[in-house]
Amino acid sequence: MKSGCFVRLGVRFLMYGFLCICCWWAPCAHAQSFELQLEQVTRGPKYHFFGYIGQCKTVPWSGDGWYILGMEIERIDQMPGPDEAAAIVLVDTQHRNETIRIDETHAWNPQQGTMFYWNPHAASTQFFFNDRDVKTGEVFAVLYDIQKRKRIHEYRNAEAPLGNSGVSHNGGEFLGLNYGRLARLRAVTGYPEACDWSESENAPISDGIFVVNVNNGTRRLLVSYRELADHLKPRYPDVDKTALFINHTLWNRSGDRVYFFVRGGWGKFGRGATKINVPCSIHLDGSHLSLQSMHIGGHPEWATSHTMIGAFEGRQVLYDVDRQKIIGQLGTSEIFSNPQGDIALSPDGNWLANGYKDGNTNRYVVYRLSDAAYARSKGLDKGQYADDIRIDPAPCWNRDNTAILVSGITSDRTRQMFILRMKQ
Repeated sequence: MKSGCFVRLGVRFLMYGFLCICCWWAPCAHAQSFELQLEQVTRGPKYHFFGYIGQCKTVPWSGDGWYILGMEIERIDQMPGPDEAAAIVLVDTQHRNETIRIDETHAWNPQQGTMFYWNPHAASTQFFFNDRDVKTGEVFAVLYDIQKRKRIHEYRNAEAPLGNSGVSHNGGEFLGLNYGRLARLRAVTGYPEACDWSESENAPISDGIFVVNVNNGTRRLLVSYRELADHLKPRYPDVDKTALFINHTLWNRSGDRVYFFVRGGWGKFGRGATKINVPCSIHLDGSHLSLQSMHIGGHPEWATSHTMIGAFEGRQVLYDVDRQKIIGQLGTSEIFSNPQGDIALSPDGNWLANGYKDGNTNRYVVYRLSDAAYARSKGLDKGQYADDIRIDPAPCWNRDNTAILVSGITSDRTRQMFILRMKQ
């Protein structure tokens, strides 16, 4: 008698190991062996959030688990102007979640925040965020030390201002993007009115994805817009008429390659231009630039060194970047009703969080890869905010793989930070 389930031949994620998939894997829905308990972390009247998705081990908690990084803002009903600062805060989990203000930034937006990352080489005391010179509009990355209570490095470059777009899990380097270009070509991803130093060119040879050395601030161009345009031309012969930009620079767990989207023809600046949305991958030495043949959703996540988790035809799938093909499936459509939601794999690689929109709420599914057990949260109000000021589900794991940080609207109509904890 047919069971309606695919035969499971074997899937195993190891944090620094490999993924072995022999065929399609879509296990039957198992009985729930744990539940998700919601805890509100911050309070109004001001608004608090971390920002962005916890992809590629973007963890809000400090290395010792003591603090949660966050931002404190006055309003969320519009994109911030260049003179509107957001406070950088630490939530003290050991002292009743006291909110401690330590700095401020002029480079942020309601969706991505300010691109927080704890420094892998000092994860209990140092973190990165982006800021902007209010006089020049130039964006730069900051490394802050909470013991010294000061900025210990500002990564400024007046000729080509960059913000951090992803820190290597091995530490020592971060990826850099021109956030002024992003703000101009797709507002939700950038900082309004930030300096765009490559504005005059659709595919500049001097702009693209940079790799920045944390210790001395030196940089190298990993891939330029010009190189991407040349690779796009066979698919899009008129690509030179379209201003290109880059989103979602995702550094894999082994630190040897980056997955990203090259885009163009979006928003008001894209009118009349060909819309481009192509996933790409590249090795950290600049070799093996590859325009992927398949699109696996807007927010895919790295699993192993060359395998990603994404969405395809209503399924939560496993995709091999090197072979450019789907090699497996996680769960079922019953478990992942919206596999194209915001997804994040836990640091140990054994749990997948999927956040998705359900009416006026965001909901979450947490799935255990070892035995296909899962739990689904209740809806968390996301308010009436949309487009550039929308509140995405954006789950972010803690370091011991037991909880995720999320964002939602409370009864006083302020945006606050919540924790979903897994309880047996």
